[in-house]
Amino acid sequence: MNKPSLSTRLTDPRTLPLLITLGLFLLMFGYGSVAYRGFFSAQVFCNLFIDNAFLLIVAIGMTFVVISGGIDLSVGGLVAVTTMISATLVQSHHWPIWVVTPLVLLLGALFGAFQGVLIQYFRLQPFIVTLGGLFLTRGLCFLINIESITISDPAYTAVSEFRLHLPYADISANVLIAAVVFVGALWLAHYSEFGRVVYAIGGSERSALLMGLPVARTKVLVYTLSGFCAALGGVTFTFYMLSGYGLHAQGMELDAIAATVIGGTLLTGGVGYVTGTLFGVLILGVIQTLITFDGTLSSWWTRIVIGALLCVFCVLQRLLDSHASKRRTGRAAVGKTVAPAVAAGDATPAEMVAQQH
Repeated sequence: MNKPSLSTRLTDPRTLPLLITLGLFLLMFGYGSVAYRGFFSAQVFCNLFIDNAFLLIVAIGMTFVVISGGIDLSVGGLVAVTTMISATLVQSHHWPIWVVTPLVLLLGALFGAFQGVLIQYFRLQPFIVTLGGLFLTRGLCFLINIESITISDPAYTAVSEFRLHLPYADISANVLIAAVVFVGALWLAHYSEFGRVVYAIGGSERSALLMGLPVARTKVLVYTLSGFCAALGGVTFTFYMLSGYGLHAQGMELDAIAATVIGGTLLTGGVGYVTGTLFGVLILGVIQTLITFDGTLSSWWTRIVIGALLCVFCVLQRLLDSHASKRRTGRAAVGKTVAPAVAAGDATPAEMVAQQH
C-alpha cells in the first residue's frame, strides 16, 4: 500500500486544524515581535508558560474528555475549591504541604470519578452532571470561607518563588509541573491502550462496544483524569496566587474548552492532539500579552478575541467534518460499484476506480 503524500497528510481533516493553530500562534507572536519593543525575548516567551501553566494542566484533562465525546464544566470550580481547601488546611490547621497536596489531588480524582459514574452508569448528560459539579464546588468554596485566605507558609512560599535559571530566561516550578503533565499526557494519548480506547469511544462508542473495548471503565477514568488535572491545576494556581478564594479561576472551564477547541480537538470527539491544546493555551497567553504590551486596550478584548477565534475554529471543524463525510460517502459508493463488477470478472478494482474518477 502506498503511503499518503505529504500534501495529503497536511490537508487531512484530522491534522489540518493543528497546523492552523501552530501557524496562528507563530503569526501572532511574530506580529507582537514586530509591533512592540521587547516582545521578542526568551523571558516573554517563558512568561506565556509561567502565567498559564495551571490552565495548560486543566486543559490537558479537558482534552481527553472532549476526545471521548464528553464535556466537563466543573473544572473551574474544582480549581477554586482546591485552593480553598489547601489554604484552610495550611493556614488554619498548619498541615504540611506534602500532606495537603496529595489529599486535594485524591479528592479531585474522586470527584471526577463520581461524575464519571453518574454519566456512564446512570446515563446522564455530561453537560448537566458537570454543570451541577460546578455549582457544587463553587458553593463549597464559600461554605469554607467567604473571604480570601492568604498563604504565608514557608514551604508554599518557597515553591512559589522558585525559579529555574535558563541561559536567557527563568521558569517557575509550575512550568516544570506542567511540562511533566504534558509529557505524560502525550504518552497516555498516543502510546497507551487507554488513549486508543478514548479515541475509539469518541469516534463511535457503539463501534467501540462491538469491538469489546472497556468503554464503561474508560469513560469513568477519563473524568477521573479530568478531576485529577483540575485539582493539580488548583495546586499550581495556589502556588501562583499564594491564596485560596472562592472566586479564583472564574471562567477557567470555558478557557480550557476554548484552548482545547482552538488546539484542533473536535467537539464531536474522536479527533484531537495534546500538542494542539498546548498551542491553544499559548495563543490565549499571546492574546493577553499583546493587550498588555499595547497598554491602551481594555482587558475585555481578550474575551472578545477568544470568542471570535472559537467561533472561527468551530466553523472550520464543521467544514472539515462535512468534507471528510463526503469523502467517506464517495469511497463507499465506489466500493458498492466496484465489488459486483470485480466479482463478475468484468473489470479489475483499479480499472473500476479509474472509471469512477
